[in-house]
Amino acid sequence: MVAAGTALATGHGAAAPAREAVGSNWYAAAPYLMPLDNDPPDAAAVMDATGLKAFQLAFLLAPNGGGCSPTWGGTGPVSSDTAVAGVIATIRAKGGDVSASVGGYGGTKLGQTCGTPEATAAAYQQAIDKYGLKALDFDLEEPEYENAAAIHNEIGAAKILQQKNPGIYLSVTTAGTADGTGWFGKQMLNEAKAQSFTPDNFSIMPFDGGFNGAASQTAALTNFNSVLRSTFGWDEATAYAHEGISQMNGRSDTGEYFTQADFQTVLDFATAHHLARFTNWSVNRDRQCSPPDNNGKTSGTCSSVPQGAYDFTKYSVRFAGATPPTTPPTTPPTTPPGNGGCTAAAYGAGTVYVGGDTVSYQGHTWRARWWTQGEAPSTGGSGVWQDLGAC
Repeated sequence: MVAAGTALATGHGAAAPAREAVGSNWYAAAPYLMPLDNDPPDAAAVMDATGLKAFQLAFLLAPNGGGCSPTWGGTGPVSSDTAVAGVIATIRAKGGDVSASVGGYGGTKLGQTCGTPEATAAAYQQAIDKYGLKALDFDLEEPEYENAAAIHNEIGAAKILQQKNPGIYLSVTTAGTADGTGWFGKQMLNEAKAQSFTPDNFSIMPFDGGFNGAASQTAALTNFNSVLRSTFGWDEATAYAHEGISQMNGRSDTGEYFTQADFQTVLDFATAHHLARFTNWSVNRDRQCSPPDNNGKTSGTCSSVPQGAYDFTKYSVRFAGATPPTTPPTTPPTTPPGNGGCTAAAYGAGTVYVGGDTVSYQGHTWRARWWTQGEAPSTGGSGVWQDLGAC
């Protein structure tokens, strides 16, 4: 991880000033941004390029050495932070705002180390007060959501914060499965019901679970709607009004692929069914790798699919109800570079290719899914070739 941050303009370690919150539509659309790790992009540049007005900053955790005080990533105490405060100040100076996300996949969570809901809420309140936060996301996933006591603390803390900070926007994010969410996700919903806690939305992450493409994601959202209805007694429309999705742009951790076309399909589903939230992990990854397919690997700093800068972030802007700025078309060179502008080696009929090999053919980049020889890249045939898009 590469730590990076912007010095706080007000100096002396002061908190980023509170400001009037942007509309809840922007908190509902805010994509995740790691402000200190994974080669963070300049937030102001992202806003200029896309029209985005809100980011979901990740992650607030317990200190790596233990304890019940909030840190960024387990290492940066909120109490003495200036780097993240500087990023927040930059975003607010441009008319935007942030939500902070607590939890996530890695590190130790405050729900695990703080002994009670009250202590957990007090830790999060420190961040709310320091940064003047109007929104908070509870990203409850493994291994924390397998710990009943920790989830009791997290849900209890969320309820306390909701009562103590009137109007705060709260989202709860958890793992997605083909049937909506798994056993632990359902237990988390039952905990929320038992504590009479209702956030602005419950969001699932339909990736890293055997998903591939938009159809599998919208099917999971449909099934999650049924889970919400059966848990809380809501009708279909009410359940959708409390339901959200958090996607992963490009190549997922487990090798699933979600393209711009998949995001558009899910966006169409979300708007048609009036979902409450549409976000993704992450802005840090919303840029093209070099080579574009990243040699078939997943990265925290690029998407591993062909794309323009911040292509996926622009879908969040559309969900919020805004139109992304138009990117001026680039003028193609008079004489294209060799091989039609492709960087991968040209396909050879006599060459043996194995899974993961990439080639250029008819102006597109293709990746072999398995061993092949003598079958030219196409979207038909045996299906051995995956079209990664035009060069």
